[in-house]
Amino acid sequence: MTSRTPKPACGTFRLCASDTIDSEWKGLDRKVKPRVLVVSTCNWISPARLAIALTEAGFTVEGICPSGHLLRKVDGVKKLYTYSALLPLRSVSRAIEAAHADLVLPCDDLATRHLHALYKKDSQSGKNEVAALIEQSLGAPEYFGIVDARTAFMQLAHGEGVRVPKTAVVNELAELGKWAQNGDLPLVLKADGTSSGEGVAVINAVEQGDRAFRILHAPPKFLRTLKWALVNHNFRPVLPMLLRRRAVVNVQSFVNGREATSLIACWKGKVLAQLHFEVLCLQQTAGPASVLRLINNAEMSAAAEAMACKLQLSGLHGFDFMLEQGTGKAYLIEINPRTTQVGHLALGPGRDLPAALYGAVTGQPIEPRPRVSDNDIIVLFPQAWLTNPTNAFLRSGYHDVPWGQPDLMRSCLNSRNRISDWLSRQKVLRTLWGPGLPRL
Repeated sequence: MTSRTPKPACGTFRLCASDTIDSEWKGLDRKVKPRVLVVSTCNWISPARLAIALTEAGFTVEGICPSGHLLRKVDGVKKLYTYSALLPLRSVSRAIEAAHADLVLPCDDLATRHLHALYKKDSQSGKNEVAALIEQSLGAPEYFGIVDARTAFMQLAHGEGVRVPKTAVVNELAELGKWAQNGDLPLVLKADGTSSGEGVAVINAVEQGDRAFRILHAPPKFLRTLKWALVNHNFRPVLPMLLRRRAVVNVQSFVNGREATSLIACWKGKVLAQLHFEVLCLQQTAGPASVLRLINNAEMSAAAEAMACKLQLSGLHGFDFMLEQGTGKAYLIEINPRTTQVGHLALGPGRDLPAALYGAVTGQPIEPRPRVSDNDIIVLFPQAWLTNPTNAFLRSGYHDVPWGQPDLMRSCLNSRNRISDWLSRQKVLRTLWGPGLPRL
């Protein structure tokens, strides 16, 4: 798609007297710690790593997560509340009210959707304090719906001069066929409400597109949803499965190139700190990264700043890109309206996101933590090790192991045994049941 020059971002960050948090914290002793509530609905390691980094930056950290979550293995978290998959909004609302937080940070897409729903519910019922905190933490509420609708977001980004691939909603197979007839293959199909490589299919033929569309458009299957909930502690598909809710499917032009990703800390539309990476290894096809290289990329930075300004974003937000083969042009392909697995990293001035948020909340100058390594290759723990324990980057890159958190490390190491046990049980079941056993 033809691009235009991105519109300038909102400018240099500066808190003004009217900012709620700045007015509360301005002039207070630095020893008085602001409070942040970390919200997680699935058992990823990123909330645990972020909680550690936020504590190091100066925050008092509390969290809400399911029982058995890795966040419960972190030393330094003041208090934890239990997330209920059956009563999600009630459990999150109670945690927000009990924590008296100055900032709330979602760590997965379902957590973000819960906060969006709470904002709508509480603003309509007159609970303005909770609604105000969510708005202050995430950004302008009028754009809450757009960050979860892939096509609408891409159209908005294009309107801001950001280079994006052609994207549209597909309501029926005939529409997908028209794309294929126009010679646009390969194509990428993406379902709204999915993340981390889930709900994405690359198709090279019309027949593949028909099958992929039916799978992505169908409600989640019971056995797969049960596996995600029990093994992965991922409750996102539970409600769509129970309500038999069909996903909105989007078709996107394929960009041949290298994957890249960004994460920004921002406040009221201004970018405070940012991280940009080229993806070197994936955990699975179309899934999240396990090894990354820190880069400077003017186009990625301009796109992130433009979208932060347009959406008046606050908190932590991620963006995924494709760097076109041959030209290196950066195509924005989606937004992650929450922190990602790199949010905890301290990589120098302008690249320490927790420290930037602490500065925004307190009105203090940003004081980045010491850089964890001068090596630009970041090997994520335990993702890279679990995916491929013989990966050469484990020796040549900076292996991001949380050495100061032995309980967290132990739980991550044990997760390999749990995954192996699950896969072993699957092999036994397939031997007994045969090829007809549904793939979980």
